[in-house]
Amino acid sequence: MAGFDTAISDQAGVLSGPLRAPKQMLAEQQYDGHTSIHDNATAQKLGFKGATIEGPTHFSQFVPLGYALWGELWLRRGCISAHYRAPVYEGEEVRAFMQRPENNGVQSEIWMLRANGDEILRGTAAVGPDFPPSALDVRLNGLAPLRDPVILAEVKVGMRSPRTPVSMSADQHMGALYPFSLAQKLTRITEPSAFYSGSDHVWRRPIVPIEMVSVLMQYSARDNSFKTRGPAVGLFADQEIRLFDGPVLVDEPYDIEREVVALTGSRRTESMWVRSTLYASGTERKVAAMLLNLATMKETYVAYAQEYAALYGPA
Repeated sequence: MAGFDTAISDQAGVLSGPLRAPKQMLAEQQYDGHTSIHDNATAQKLGFKGATIEGPTHFSQFVPLGYALWGELWLRRGCISAHYRAPVYEGEEVRAFMQRPENNGVQSEIWMLRANGDEILRGTAAVGPDFPPSALDVRLNGLAPLRDPVILAEVKVGMRSPRTPVSMSADQHMGALYPFSLAQKLTRITEPSAFYSGSDHVWRRPIVPIEMVSVLMQYSARDNSFKTRGPAVGLFADQEIRLFDGPVLVDEPYDIEREVVALTGSRRTESMWVRSTLYASGTERKVAAMLLNLATMKETYVAYAQEYAALYGPA
């Protein structure tokens, strides 16, 4: 089975797909009662030229490349790990690149470029079960812990959420964070595939695309969220999706558990790194995991300066 109709170029050991213009589907996204950077007005207030495409949307362009390298193993035990470096706006074209590993290796460097050459993301793709250190493993180990948190003052490394049942059906509306269904996404996904329809492949059931695994992992996040101060606007700065025993299937019951694994920051942001683990329902069998750096912008929290002074004294 071909799996994907994506035209793939292989030049000097680098696989690349065609230029694609991903679609914006989060214009109506809301959390904490306000819109996000995927809304034009909110994004422009924060210095972006418009609403941004959500980061994991770009993961779909790498899936045919990984499948070309590793076949079905990529769909069962693949990992994509990336640091987002620049936003993409609707109408812009981007291309995915994957370095062919030497000696039939299990890990590859990946990157994405805008049509003008601007780098959008960079990271690694790999297959397990024995995953090498990923791009985010390396990045996270090199980051200093967050000092003087305000937005994340009540959050501590090691906090866990209770396990929550989750699933994704084709027509299920995915809530305020993701105001669309899988069926709607599949009409706009950059790389369609028979794997997503459930026809003519070994699982005989529809597979959840890797970008929609991100949606599933976040589906109940607001119900079992860690206590942060707000409202404030955040963005995905780093993200990794890893399959241990995949693929993730449509209409399959799962349990999800979330854990804060790190708190980091920058001049403009406070970052909470959360690892969400997806289990086969009622078991300890890990199916997939997502590591997400949700970076919240200090400037969007109106009480930031006042609360910083109350916690730590004058800046």
